[in-house]
Amino acid sequence: MNLATLVSSSARRVPNEPAVISGTEVLSTYGEFSDRIARRATTLTQRWGVRPGDAVAIWASNCPEYLEFLIAIWWVGGVAVPLSNMLHPREVADLLVDSRSTLCLSSSDRAQQVLAEAGGLPVGVIDAPGENDTRGVEPSPLCDVSWNDPAWIFYTSGTTGKPKGALLSHGNLMSMTVAYLADVEPVDERSSLLHLGLMSHASGLFALPFLARGAAQVIPESRGADPAEIWQLLRSHPRATFFVPPVLMRRVVAHDSASAEVAAQIGTLLVGAAPVLPADLVDAVGVFGEKVWNGYGQGETPCTISAVPQRLMAEAARTGNLDVLRSVGFARIATEVRVVDDRDTVLPDGEVGEIIVRGPTVMLGYLDRPEATADTLRNGWLHTGDIGRFDSGQLTLLDRSKDMVISGGANIYSREVEEVLIEFSDVVDVAVVGAPDDEWGERVVAYVVAAPGRTLDLEALDRHCLDSMARYKRPKEYHVL
Repeated sequence: MNLATLVSSSARRVPNEPAVISGTEVLSTYGEFSDRIARRATTLTQRWGVRPGDAVAIWASNCPEYLEFLIAIWWVGGVAVPLSNMLHPREVADLLVDSRSTLCLSSSDRAQQVLAEAGGLPVGVIDAPGENDTRGVEPSPLCDVSWNDPAWIFYTSGTTGKPKGALLSHGNLMSMTVAYLADVEPVDERSSLLHLGLMSHASGLFALPFLARGAAQVIPESRGADPAEIWQLLRSHPRATFFVPPVLMRRVVAHDSASAEVAAQIGTLLVGAAPVLPADLVDAVGVFGEKVWNGYGQGETPCTISAVPQRLMAEAARTGNLDVLRSVGFARIATEVRVVDDRDTVLPDGEVGEIIVRGPTVMLGYLDRPEATADTLRNGWLHTGDIGRFDSGQLTLLDRSKDMVISGGANIYSREVEEVLIEFSDVVDVAVVGAPDDEWGERVVAYVVAAPGRTLDLEALDRHCLDSMARYKRPKEYHVL
């Protein structure tokens, strides 16, 4: 089943419902949206020569055309390669080669940059006035694809070397879509998704269940993530759902425009992409109530490993249940999760090991990386490289295995040290890393950001750490940024 049928089906069912909104202006209904996508598909095949199986990169800022071309790529049977718009043009050029893209679609604000680095690869400007006029263009028929045909090449962050392209199939992403509708929230044509994050990442993935149900895609006029604008949009779009990383969630919750009355009308506040601290979740629940959902996933199995459901999150915040607030919840629907040792032996509750995952959202493998694929997909299980433990079915994520600090033979998890540091009143952000140490192998080093207008008392911060954790875990160095 082609993912593009999510749009064509909604167009048949709710043709007059808003599909894409810029701020508060409706740009297209579902009937118009689907028709434009079919015509964009013709442009891809006739103008750019895209054929089924071809990889087409998108390096663009969030814009209405982004979604049209993303789905048009699938419409013709192509493979989308969405690239973060935060990448340097030279990094983009490397990924264009790695993905074997036949075309790069870009937005007008960065097209010249990629043209200079693309090495002769065709570059299309998706938002140029008149450039992509679909009037007079015949709509293209929908290409038939199989469940296991690649749909999206999702590039990992490359923490262990060069970025690797995780191959996500139409079936993977259809399963992710169904899982969202089954155990996150009900969505219908009165719902909407507010795109605050990059469409090349979680925001684009979360679009799929909303497209499937005929819900509007709302793009801020600023194309950014200003908290004041976010609250204005939430007022204008009741039942809006939005995805935010923890740093943006803090800004939204603390903003002067914050309103419990408006917050009560939203769909869901989805938080993820980075560890979120219990204190931040308590603050978020204080504003949004039973609307806060904390999910855990990775590019290799997008958005669907585990989650803390909204009601459980609210109850934990009200009662101060740190076990829940520090966890990443329970396995998502149709997903199996285990914690294993280095021999893949399943560990009992409370013991720390690597998190492995099995289910229909797990990637096909890494593009042109057979050794990495074999190492990551073993015995039918995705080995995440994340360290965690189970407690009565509830998963706690401790760290990336590569982020664990081993000092004097003891394992120290950066995240648990960060959680103690952020509790200190004058600290607003923190990162903990390991540094080489001649005596201990590694030592814990903390980088901290002081609250605006505050001066950090590092001796007091160190005493706070000694009062809150084992001595061997406390940072041996502090750096104020």
